[in-house]
Amino acid sequence: MDTVTARSSPGRRRALLVVLLLLAVQLVSLARPAYACGCGAMVVDPKTTMAVNRETSAVRWDGKREEIVMSLTVDGTARDAAWIMPVPHRAEVELGDPALFTDLAALTAPAVERRHYFWPESHDWPFASDMDGAAAPAPRSEGPGVGVVGREQLGPFDVARLTATDPGALRDWLRSHGFRLPPSLATALRPYVAQRWEYVAIRLAPAEKDSRLSGTLDPLRMSFASDRPVYPMRLSRLATTPQSLGLYVLAKHRMEPRGAIGGSDPEVFFAGRIAPKGAVRDLARGGRTYLTALDQHFPEPQRISGDHELRRAAADTPYQRVTYTYSLLKVGGVPVWTLVVGGVSVVVLLVVLTVLLVVRRQRRRAGTSRA
Repeated sequence: MDTVTARSSPGRRRALLVVLLLLAVQLVSLARPAYACGCGAMVVDPKTTMAVNRETSAVRWDGKREEIVMSLTVDGTARDAAWIMPVPHRAEVELGDPALFTDLAALTAPAVERRHYFWPESHDWPFASDMDGAAAPAPRSEGPGVGVVGREQLGPFDVARLTATDPGALRDWLRSHGFRLPPSLATALRPYVAQRWEYVAIRLAPAEKDSRLSGTLDPLRMSFASDRPVYPMRLSRLATTPQSLGLYVLAKHRMEPRGAIGGSDPEVFFAGRIAPKGAVRDLARGGRTYLTALDQHFPEPQRISGDHELRRAAADTPYQRVTYTYSLLKVGGVPVWTLVVGGVSVVVLLVVLTVLLVVRRQRRRAGTSRA
């Protein structure tokens, strides 16, 4: 058979080049950072990138006052970043305890239940070389329209607490004080200005001058008066990449969001009354409290329609995920199937011996009769 060698025509080469360019553009767009996060607007130098891989927050509400502890996990090339958090009333801001989310994760971890299977699998004897048999699936004025309530340096954070009666003036103040925020943010802030909310503006730079922001940032803790618990999310509609939110709510009862606000249905992965310890006890102010843990995803952030308003659920129904581990059923370290098979073998052997014995006797009787 003759072999035919295909040669690329100039038209095909151009088409291939166009396809490669389109792929490159798509990859660049995927690598762009989230423009906002659930905590508020996140902004970096346009020449750099930063993605918020995960936002985890804890909310405590006692009926009169709300506290939010916020932790972000980021990655990218940015050497500094700034974001803004709207709050319904004047906020007090301090550094949060990094151990809080570790303790919350431990409290809400799945319960482990052990299950057994009867027949051996590929990793069990006699298929495997050992007998372990375990398996698991594993204010002062600062210009028209803006007031400065306070400005503090909290660890690596430069925090400004602000009031504003004009979103444009707020944007201009932030820009003039080193918070590079885009014009579109002023439009997004209008509903908060109309409701007379206040703002926490946060700027962060890594400890080492030439380092980039990466990993889990130090948590910030904000507290403010609130007759109803709310988690600000409206600014996240500015995001250009899908958003992910993990929310722990500490209150007197099981809590739930009033709606999905444009994301997937919030998924409860833990609900129950707890006796808090460590950093969780500090946030809960001691004593027993009800903890509700939620996960939610926003595949299309532009659909976000407002802030998360939290309300008491219809019932304080507890819930906990369950993880199953599987192992071969044993008695005294011996697989049960071997005992059963061994027992059946003994029975079969006895039956065979009995049959042979009966046949032998019948043959002897037959021989005696002929004689």
